[in-house]
Parts: sequence; structure tokens; C-alpha cells
Amino acid sequence: MPFIIGKKIKMDQVWSENGKMIPVTHIHVGPVVVTQVKTKEKDGYDAYQVGYDSSIKKVTKPQAGHLKKSGDKIFRILRECRTTSPVAYTVGDVIDASAFKKDDLLTLTGEEKGRGFQGVVKRHGFHGGPKTHGQKNRLRAPGSLGATAPQRVLIGKKLAGHMGNETVTLRKVRVIDVDVEKGIISVKGPVPGNARKLVLIKTM
Repeated sequence: MPFIIGKKIKMDQVWSENGKMIPVTHIHVGPVVVTQVKTKEKDGYDAYQVGYDSSIKKVTKPQAGHLKKSGDKIFRILRECRTTSPVAYTVGDVIDASAFKKDDLLTLTGEEKGRGFQGVVKRHGFHGGPKTHGQKNRLRAPGSLGATAPQRVLIGKKLAGHMGNETVTLRKVRVIDVDVEKGIISVKGPVPGNARKLVLIKTM
């Protein structure tokens, strides 16, 4: 199961062979280097760790010792991918865009855009109160918060608060095109986050 780290470039649109417009998101992926392999016998589960973005100049001594087996490079970002079967990679293997092909189904994980502090209308889709009939300045208010018996606001109530900056996972996202030379894959539909945000990509 290939696992790779990429950066979102932008949204675009392409045309299929039958003339249908398809919205796509371009992602610049990898290459990543396998830095660690975990086994069920030793670690309790099967997984492998990859390193991405070698632009960093210095790491701590423990990190340097950890990355020593994977080559001379050091990495800014390390991420782990669990597998349901023994890992097919070894330390030092390189994974790039060639590991994916058209029509593959992917699982994408990213951090959505932050939207700051928002009220209940924007955050939860509340309809608000009436504009007239004795109401004043209550159009976007949350309304009643529940019964008076507990004398407090119950946990889990939909209220105003911080919106966005949450980790979002999309499943069964289809690959529309793969450009191995440029290291870019195009997937159908939107991907969470701003441009240049990290996206974790693995096949279903």
C-alpha cells in the first residue's frame, strides 16, 4: 500500500474524452524515503515511516541517529502509515508519483482552512430568529439553550466558537491523471486546506 506526502498546488478543471468537465486538485507529491519499518512481532503492529522535505539543515542528535540508516539526508517531516499486512518496503526505499496510476482510489488526509471565531449560523447552519414580531437584534442568535433544570449548558451543545483548522480525511478519491516527471497527481474534487498545505496520501 503506497503512502506518500504531498503539497496541494491548486484546483483546476479538465475535460474527459466524452466532453464532460471534471473538477480536479493538483498535488505535488514526494519523493519520500522510508526511514523506519515496524513489524507486528517487534512493535505490536505493521507500519512504515517516511521522511519528506529534506530542505532542513540541522536536526537533533536523536533524530540524526534515527535517520542514519535511511541515508545521508535529514527530513523536516516524518509520518507513519499502518498496514494490515507485512510491509513490502525496506529502509531507504524511495516512493514517488510512479507508485500511483490513473483511476486509483486514494485516502487523503489534510487540515482544513481556519475560519476563526464564528457564530451558530455560519458554523452550524442555524436559521436564526424572526426579523419582526417583537424580536430585536436576534436574527443570528442561537436561541434557547435547553431546559432550566440542569442550570448549565450541556456538553455537546452547538454554539459559537472556533471554526476550521480540523483534520479532515476523504476516502475513495479517484486519481484523474499522474505526471511522473513533474511529480504531480490530479485527483477528482476538492482537497482540504490552503495551497501549499500538506496532504497525506495512501491507496485504499
